[in-house]
Amino acid sequence: MSYEPPTPPAELPTDIVNTLNGYSPDQLQHVARYAEELAEHKAREARLKEESDEDEIDDRPDDLPDDVPAKATITIKEINDNRYYYWQWREGDKIKSKYKSPVNPDE
Repeated sequence: MSYEPPTPPAELPTDIVNTLNGYSPDQLQHVARYAEELAEHKAREARLKEESDEDEIDDRPDDLPDDVPAKATITIKEINDNRYYYWQWREGDKIKSKYKSPVNPDE
């Protein structure tokens, strides 16, 4: 081990380096453990978000229009004795709908 202090990474802000230089060896060990755990936590959260975003894209039906969210469901509405499919989803307190197609009478 060298008798010279380590050189801080260039990416580390000067105020953090100055703060760390004022800490005792015990405090630095605590900071090191916390920083490692925090880095692992943030990496895991980023991975989970990325996987969630990928799942959402994979689960999106092929015929879902771009302006309809993936969470939309298909409902049937009857208008003048005719049945139609509509995409339906909630935005806040409102329920939004978008026409999809007529219901096939054979279904």
